[in-house]
Amino acid sequence: MSRLTLTLRGEPPERLDLSHFVPQNLAGLSESEIAHLPVGTTRRKLLAGDVFAIAMGDCEAMLLAGGSSLYDRVGEGMAAGTLHVEGDVGQLAGRRMTGGHLHIHGNAGPFAGSGMSDGLITIGGDAGDNLGGPMAGEMAGMTGGEISVGGNAGQRAGDRLRRGVISIAGVAGDYAGARMIAGTLVLAHAPGVGTGQLMKRGTIIVTQMHLALTATFVDNGPGEFLFLPMLAKSISGAWQFPMRMRRFSGDMAVLGKGEVLLPVE
Repeated sequence: MSRLTLTLRGEPPERLDLSHFVPQNLAGLSESEIAHLPVGTTRRKLLAGDVFAIAMGDCEAMLLAGGSSLYDRVGEGMAAGTLHVEGDVGQLAGRRMTGGHLHIHGNAGPFAGSGMSDGLITIGGDAGDNLGGPMAGEMAGMTGGEISVGGNAGQRAGDRLRRGVISIAGVAGDYAGARMIAGTLVLAHAPGVGTGQLMKRGTIIVTQMHLALTATFVDNGPGEFLFLPMLAKSISGAWQFPMRMRRFSGDMAVLGKGEVLLPVE
């Protein structure tokens, strides 16, 4: 059976709220019912049929053909199934996901994966600020699942990460892994300033050896970490980690049970 496909008719006239378009919400709906779902965020009261051409199919394997930075809340609350986006998305992609796979073949705006507890998000391009991070007033960001970014990421990637894995193949901005509570952040390149600032627990792995940490991280020297090859096989992307790396514990300004692993020179 072919998959449910929504093809963008043209650049949207306003920001769109696409939180309705996840498999569990569309199961059993007719084409007419899907076309009448609201997507607008202004007084225009845009409906899905105004913006998308709809080709019915399996809603457990959905496709958004044509992306836009005006697509907000793509995959929000997704519990199962697969959603592919052929292009960019806006903010809050994969917000509060509890399962399923969200594949974004372009760039994603800020707060992608915010509050997700399970599932997989892959971003082929760049990710905005606060990747996997909390919204205002929330005590934790991502609490489970995996986010894989093929490009760069903005500031505060993994802010208040509690569980799960975030991997970034490009360059991350300032304060990557700041305020981490637990979980794993994998960085292919040395990020900006403030890496791991105020982290309590968790692991940050950087595959480049030159990284400026604050004085509140303690050099524990080199060691062998047998979990690293297994981690590389378990996460998305072509990652390879040596078992022998240098460990820095911190942030000693707070609980100090986190760690940053860097290659041994």
